[in-house]
Amino acid sequence: MKNLLIAAIALLAAGNVQAQGGYPNRPITMVVGFAPGGGTDAVARILAKSLSDSMGQQVLVENRAGAGGNIATDYVARAAPDGYTILLGSVGSLTVAPHVITNLGYAPLRDLAPITMAVVFSNVLVVQASLPVQTLADFVKLAKDKPGTVTYGSSGIVGAGHLAGELLKIRAGIDMIHVPYKGGGPAMQGMLGGQIMAYFATPVSAGGHMKAGKIRAIATTGPKRAALLPDVPTVSESGYPGYEATNWYAYVAPAKTPKEIIERLNRELVKALKDPAAVGLLHKQGLEPSPSTSAELAQYMEREYETWGKVVKQAGIQAQ
Repeated sequence: MKNLLIAAIALLAAGNVQAQGGYPNRPITMVVGFAPGGGTDAVARILAKSLSDSMGQQVLVENRAGAGGNIATDYVARAAPDGYTILLGSVGSLTVAPHVITNLGYAPLRDLAPITMAVVFSNVLVVQASLPVQTLADFVKLAKDKPGTVTYGSSGIVGAGHLAGELLKIRAGIDMIHVPYKGGGPAMQGMLGGQIMAYFATPVSAGGHMKAGKIRAIATTGPKRAALLPDVPTVSESGYPGYEATNWYAYVAPAKTPKEIIERLNRELVKALKDPAAVGLLHKQGLEPSPSTSAELAQYMEREYETWGKVVKQAGIQAQ
């Protein structure tokens, strides 16, 4: 009897090792909180291909748009912690939403396991080509001359674009109306269709339309000029020193995902972020791959949580 018990325990242990060693043995779902056509979606699809090749399993991008990415983030936070559901999230749903939305349903620093940073980049403030605005100074003057009439769009509530707009309102002392969309794609369509006057866009969604002359770039939101837009000044150098609203996308999984799986995902995603083909595609869209360890991402998210919490309070941002 004792020998049978020992054999059973050994068999169970061997099965667990085999199960861990067999990950992944079915497709992985990479969830995105915005509609197809925006920046997050583009990055996800570029990296999903590299990840599929390296892991030997198909990685499927699933769009769960709405609420500035919060719907997708909540979905992943509640998913089984088995490594088969991961999120490419952004600053809004991962660090800002808890400061704005009551009964959010998830606490990002508690309910999600950091995997790696993906990309860090500046947004670009673009305006309709027909708008009589050539510079940020022109835009601010327009907003001051017609308070409460200038509209600006973003990819969602408390996303990077929303935060950039609210920070500009504080620094420039202007009144603008925020129009949130369910992703960068719909926001750009709203811009092109004349529904909004300005948009804090990602380089991914704005580049082609800028080249076609349909929209005009007047400022970028980072600490230095964007490599893709070297002739476009930053908000900081356009009269508001110290202004910075950097955007970023990062990979997370449900909390309690086994450490071994997080480490495997980190290795493979870091490899994907260094893959020359993927890097080339990201660079063409003005995005800088920024792979990290899971611990480094955890620390970064904590800092961003504190930083944007103060901005939300100062700006009086509320859920819309």
